[in-house]
Amino acid sequence: MSKKVLLGMSGGVDSSVAAILLKQAGYEVIGGTMVLWEGPKSSLVVEDAKKVCEKLGIEHHVFHLEKEFHEKVIAPFIGCYACAKTPNPCIECNRYLKFALFYEKAKQLGCDFIATGHYAKMQWSKTYQQYVLTKSKATKKDQTYFLYSIPQELLDKILFPLADFTDKTEIRKIAEEHDLVVAAKKDSQEVCFIPNDDYVTFLMDHFKKSGNSLPRKGAILRKDGTVLGTHKGLIYYTVGQRKGLGIAYPEPLYVLKLDPDKNEVIVGTKEELYETTLQANELNFLLKDIDLVSKPVEVMAKIRYRAEPAKAFLRVSNGGEKEKIATLVFEKPQRAITKGQSVVFYVGDVVLGGGIIL
Repeated sequence: MSKKVLLGMSGGVDSSVAAILLKQAGYEVIGGTMVLWEGPKSSLVVEDAKKVCEKLGIEHHVFHLEKEFHEKVIAPFIGCYACAKTPNPCIECNRYLKFALFYEKAKQLGCDFIATGHYAKMQWSKTYQQYVLTKSKATKKDQTYFLYSIPQELLDKILFPLADFTDKTEIRKIAEEHDLVVAAKKDSQEVCFIPNDDYVTFLMDHFKKSGNSLPRKGAILRKDGTVLGTHKGLIYYTVGQRKGLGIAYPEPLYVLKLDPDKNEVIVGTKEELYETTLQANELNFLLKDIDLVSKPVEVMAKIRYRAEPAKAFLRVSNGGEKEKIATLVFEKPQRAITKGQSVVFYVGDVVLGGGIIL
């Protein structure tokens, strides 16, 4: 009897081709589309996924998870900006919905596995004697940075059919060969729940509805306290930003820090953007039995998705599970370490884990 797999179908070309590959590998495939927010884009996702499933002759289910998405992703996203941090909602969505909750849906349907169209690889490791998450062959599109937060206990239940593809053109070619309506569909580059990628309008609307304090103007200043201008509200700025400061200075200045307590934007030179140490919490580790407490462990770390991996030494405090803090010391200073973003730790191509930058 063939193994059953519930495939997360987003209405895009990647997850659609994943369905083809799983069928070719002998799995009984069921398509599952999560409706996470209300709107025309969400309806289009369901429509396109349904068309692909009909074309491929596979069962399709729609899961309405708007409430869970708001609780686990949107509300923390808003709260993070309210605290002058810069969040990454895709990571929280993967943490709570696209894997953990999705696997619960899979079990209800009698499935053995879940699968997605992410560019990542899951494989058994003789070295670690467990299933490990590793980088895909599509190095420019590798998405393991967004996947460090998946539950460790699900590693042997997850399939990534696109793991061994090196280029998106290969994926589109397969979609065209199977005459899928999504073959030429463009990749979305926006945060899915924010219309027109206008996060400021989105945040302002929610601040008003929730009764939160609206962003207030405040001082833009140097580290030494020299005031250079006035900012529009902290949500308009992020660490590393250069444009839109509205101040004149002999050399280019960048946002170094946002201070929500004083409602201040601290700016400085490009050289001042670089730091060698960070701390992170909300840790999730995918490798078992690695001692991160008694001595530092050498890793390669990424402080944002587009950042190059950098050599660093990782150590974790010996506190309770929720109170553990990771301290990371880089061999070379890193540009614009940003509170609220994720830092992800690698040992070679294997994802060790990650956390949220403090």
